[in-house]
Amino acid sequence: MAKHLMNDFKAVTAKEWRQKIQVDLKGVDYESLITHTLEGIDIKPFYHQEDTTNNISVATPNQWHITERLTVKDLESTIEQISYSLSKGTEAIWLIIESESTNLVELLKSIDIKKTPIYIEFQFLKPKYIIAFAEFLKGKKHQIRIGIDIIGNLAATGNWYHSLKDDHEALNYIFKHIEIPVELSINTNIYQNAGANTIQQLSYALAHTNEYLNHNSEALKNKKIIFKVAVGSNYFFEIAKIKALRNLYATLANAYQLPEKIEILAFPTNRNKTIYDYNVNMLRTTTECMSAILGGADFICNNAYDKIFHKENEFGSRIARNQLLILKNESYFDKVSNPADGAYYIENLTQQLSEKALELFKSIEKGGGFLVQLKEGTIQRKIKESAQKEQEEFNEGKTILVGTNRYENAEDKMKNELEISPFLEKKERKTLLPPIIQRRLAESLEQSRLKQE
Repeated sequence: MAKHLMNDFKAVTAKEWRQKIQVDLKGVDYESLITHTLEGIDIKPFYHQEDTTNNISVATPNQWHITERLTVKDLESTIEQISYSLSKGTEAIWLIIESESTNLVELLKSIDIKKTPIYIEFQFLKPKYIIAFAEFLKGKKHQIRIGIDIIGNLAATGNWYHSLKDDHEALNYIFKHIEIPVELSINTNIYQNAGANTIQQLSYALAHTNEYLNHNSEALKNKKIIFKVAVGSNYFFEIAKIKALRNLYATLANAYQLPEKIEILAFPTNRNKTIYDYNVNMLRTTTECMSAILGGADFICNNAYDKIFHKENEFGSRIARNQLLILKNESYFDKVSNPADGAYYIENLTQQLSEKALELFKSIEKGGGFLVQLKEGTIQRKIKESAQKEQEEFNEGKTILVGTNRYENAEDKMKNELEISPFLEKKERKTLLPPIIQRRLAESLEQSRLKQE
């Protein structure tokens, strides 16, 4: 009878591993190998099966879609862009509609809506426009999703589209009268791009969602929820963040007796992108897309390396698309489902992030809920405090952006390359509450360098 090879090896406990490491350190304290993060999570030098416990297991997608984001300016040129992008390997389209003058029906006639997933994001709230468009889809097979997030708009701008009452009535009206799968869109990217730490991002996403479920749980029984997630450069934390988001929503959905399944549209953050040595942005977006894939996002939309300072252009879009094509077709990132499952470090991170985010979520609910804390400025203040800690680490060189605050090229000139402003611009307007300010880490340093050119 064949003997199993592993029977020759004795199981090693976590305690025994630690003792062996301590011996090899030759007097150096084991604790010196532990990394302390801004989230309050300690990263150990090794992880063992003993570090994992049975956690909530939720379904993750068997495949992910290469997605391209297009802002609709001119109908004819957008139709050409979509056709070209799909011919070059794009699998799903994310359309941003800025104006109700856009002939959306004419636009969609140019796409095979049966085969192509399409996510439509409106930057206005006009129920009659949305419902009129939905009439076109009646009786047709399609993969169109409409994402609406009135609370996300409030958090980002400081104002409702119209008013609290009118926005909620409009949302209810759309839910009631539209038959296509409207998806509630939870824009968690606001929090990441503003500097919220990972635990805050997850807890605010949960509290943000809970506001809708409190008011619309009955209407949402037949609706899907899509989370827009910005992915940062902390590779394993970002994998765990996406996994934790599914776990946390499943917990919330169970409380409301709603389906656990959600969709996740992930894309790289703007927070760590730079205008100097901007080609490094390609490396940053590549690892961020890898985290999104391994974490289990449904749709991955890459950002062009020059997105923050150039207008949309064919070359930048091509490079962004090709990065995803290489990950899928040459690096085989679509061949294994749930590849991160069973990794002790990621499982432990997912567990810790879930527990800490749930604890923070409960404290937000005890404090009156997400909208109350937005109105009081508590959410904004907490994010600002977290962002300031991260900014200090960047300023001190502890957080490194290569080419910007380390290994910078003094000959690099950017003043004449800026087609659009890469900096936060203040706009004087009256707001109901302070908006959540989204700002890149390198802005102040870049402004100083530009002045010296």
